[in-house]
Amino acid sequence: QVQLVESGGGLVQTGGSLTLSCKASGRTLGGYAMAWFRQTPGKEREFVVLIRWHTGVTDYADSAKGRFTISRDLAEKTVYLQMNSLKPEDTAIYFCAAGRGSYRAARDYEHWGQGTQVTVSS
Repeated sequence: QVQLVESGGGLVQTGGSLTLSCKASGRTLGGYAMAWFRQTPGKEREFVVLIRWHTGVTDYADSAKGRFTISRDLAEKTVYLQMNSLKPEDTAIYFCAAGRGSYRAARDYEHWGQGTQVTVSS
């Protein structure tokens, strides 16, 4: 099993920045995609960005392009999400996910973290 633990959420003003982290434990992630999703009450879980663990290839949702950056530390088995120019509409619980052969759909991911709350005040 792969276990994921997110951290780094908090309260920030519009235009501010936060960096989230997701540390993985368990089996090797060489064949996995790791992704960030976000969810607000009453809405479906929304894809934000993914990174292929081995190759480093990334894919960003339009909402994240130009503002968010995903990266990973291979030795620490940790993925990061640097979020800049935050907007109130970015407010959500952010989840880290890992999956084999996974892309943008939440249902394609096999492992999930517990989530970390990001709140952007206006």
